Amino acid sequence: MKKILNTPVSSEDLKDIKVGDVIYLNGYIVTCRDVAHRRLIEYGRELPVDLKGGAIFHAGPIVKKVEGEEDKFEMISVGPTTSMRMEKFEKEFIEQTGVKVIVGKGGMGPNTEAGCRENKAIHCVFPAGCAVIAATTVEEIEAAHWKDLGMPETLWVCRVKEFGPLIVSIDAEGNNLFEQNKVVFNERKNKALEDLYTKVKFIK
Repeated sequence: MKKILNTPVSSEDLKDIKVGDVIYLNGYIVTCRDVAHRRLIEYGRELPVDLKGGAIFHAGPIVKKVEGEEDKFEMISVGPTTSMRMEKFEKEFIEQTGVKVIVGKGGMGPNTEAGCRENKAIHCVFPAGCAVIAATTVEEIEAAHWKDLGMPETLWVCRVKEFGPLIVSIDAEGNNLFEQNKVVFNERKNKALEDLYTKVKFIK
């Protein structure tokens, strides 16, 4: 059975979601990446969209205008961008906006772990290479803010249905799937190397 979150998301909604879980999202998600984070955290500019209980997507989408309709856009492709670029901003971003679901590519670090743990939010990974599939879950782009920044950095407010699959990489307790896996993989690597060294010791 699919785990589906509906925006606005509450802390209660996240309490049973753990790292490694696969979830989907209904409601709204806003593309929000480097410049939006910098404007809020470094320059103190208020975001033009309310993210409390909401979701953001570290992404640089491709959109096109709908012919014959003023300020209407269609999502063509919306793939994740590397979340770690936002690491130094994310804790404060979570605190200031009340965002509950952050989606991107790859893991994030201790700053985001603390932000998720202290404010009950989660970070999820959207599988890379599936940008066109992601676009099919966007029912409508309902608004676009800061278009002066260009297509990738614009805040595209998307109404989505079963947006995903999203792999939970940091849960609301601050557990980090990527960091946990590093420990496991290093243990496996060390064991494999020990076995390998016995077979290639003649090289020395």
